[in-house]
Amino acid sequence: MSAADRNLGRTRGTTPRVADLASTPETPRTPLGRSTSSIYGSPGGYRTEDEYIVLEIGARFVRGGLPGESTPRCTLSFGPDEQRRAADYRQWDPGHNRERTSRKRGQEWGQDHELYRLDLGRVDLGLVEDKFERAMREAFNKYFVLDTKPRRIMLSLPPKLPHPLMSTLLDVLFGSFQAPSVTLLSAPVLATVAAGLRSALVVDIGWAETLITAVCEYREVHEQRSIRATKLLSEHMAKLLNAALDDEPGVGDSKTDISFEEADEVLTRVGWCKSKPRSNRRTMYFVARTSPILEEFEDAVESPEPTITIPFPRHTPPTELTIPFASLAKPAESALFAPDTALNEFDDNELPLHHLIYRALLSLPMDVRRLCMSRIVITGGGSSLPGLKTRLLAELEALVSQKGWDPVRNYGSASARHEIIMNQKRENLELRNQEGEDKVSESLDPGAPLPPGLQNPEEDPIDAKLSHLALKNVPPTSLVGGVIRGVDTLGPWAGASLVAHHRIKGIVEIEREKYLQHGLQGATKEKEISVVQQRQSMGPGIGMGRGAGDRASWTLGVWA
Repeated sequence: MSAADRNLGRTRGTTPRVADLASTPETPRTPLGRSTSSIYGSPGGYRTEDEYIVLEIGARFVRGGLPGESTPRCTLSFGPDEQRRAADYRQWDPGHNRERTSRKRGQEWGQDHELYRLDLGRVDLGLVEDKFERAMREAFNKYFVLDTKPRRIMLSLPPKLPHPLMSTLLDVLFGSFQAPSVTLLSAPVLATVAAGLRSALVVDIGWAETLITAVCEYREVHEQRSIRATKLLSEHMAKLLNAALDDEPGVGDSKTDISFEEADEVLTRVGWCKSKPRSNRRTMYFVARTSPILEEFEDAVESPEPTITIPFPRHTPPTELTIPFASLAKPAESALFAPDTALNEFDDNELPLHHLIYRALLSLPMDVRRLCMSRIVITGGGSSLPGLKTRLLAELEALVSQKGWDPVRNYGSASARHEIIMNQKRENLELRNQEGEDKVSESLDPGAPLPPGLQNPEEDPIDAKLSHLALKNVPPTSLVGGVIRGVDTLGPWAGASLVAHHRIKGIVEIEREKYLQHGLQGATKEKEISVVQQRQSMGPGIGMGRGAGDRASWTLGVWA
């Protein structure tokens, strides 16, 4: 039937056939006003920012969610229970939870709970790929609940991640999940963004290492590492619990040590870090002042030391350990600060955390140090230990007051002269602060002119006006500098969510076609320190001859 016949049939009141309806479908259309209002309606409506998926990958976890959200939708860990084979129903066995798992021969502490290790000498990259793919499938099917449309991915990674490991992760995202593009962002920069700052000293207390990164205007300018992190802290906690169980009467007959899961649970629930101990001088002064008061109560009964009872149902036989609560702070003291060891006995990769932060600040230029020392961001899984942030800032402030910002550690034979000069400078500074410039000038020869260092500088009205205009629109928080101060952050994932929500492009943006064609070898060798920055057009022909000869090449940035 032709179109004219169909129109004629409608006019005469006849009903068209089913074949005619199938050939010319008429679907209901949503009014324009309703479609426009759905964009600004409930979260169930269409949202343009859902084109991105925000991921954060760590050594023991994968966090994922959608842009614009304050918290991730899922945090997936890696453990023996998440790596079960099909038809493995041991978790429903009533006695499975009572069995203590032991480490295999040649296996490192907590290796079953890791996604990857930076030492790739004994890492099976195929196993890493399978673990990551399984976690991503669980996140997509169980938590994201999105349609089949491919989504671009914004990926938060630690800086200096090895290329084979990065290539393994990208193979999963581009191959199994058909991501059109992947944007790589550095975790320290994202932690700075999530803290509402542009410059910061990010102290990331991770699983295998502690990474200290100085960020200035969203650019990584300095980096230092130490193996004193959560893994070493967990090992020290396991040694403490094993020693306490061996000393317990009637319990020390068991030949198996506590498992990683038990030590990690005790560390998470009751582990803590004590505050910085007072110096000898302040302690003697405090005792001297309070000795008359203490003499009145010398006959009073002291309160017993608080204790805590920790159950161990997997121990043979099941037991409960009663341990002093103060002893649970010893693992953090020995693993992260090591106060009983001289500083010259440490290697560069195992410095205590407060000395590592101090050396990182000492290595920065003066203007960058002024910004970073007042914006110390402590993040990572180990930073959630109660009392750790306060202890780190107190130890750092004590180091700065003791050593200052002098990069020379030993003056040799001139040490005595240097100490005399430093004492004179301190006395002159205290004299100027306490007595004022008038008394300083009176202490000098009345007939001699005032030294230039003690004279008031001439005020330039033009400079004063320009400085006033420059500070007019600057937020007050950006003016703080020169003091030790900590700033809280929401974490790298929240920073990546904020960056994706505001459509800020990254330096490292990898397209799927280019990666599948050339891999990581298609990137240029130019290193870009900045990670979050608005990309600008460089004009036609700039990228010719680079990488694979594409019109627009790409770079790996800080991962190059």
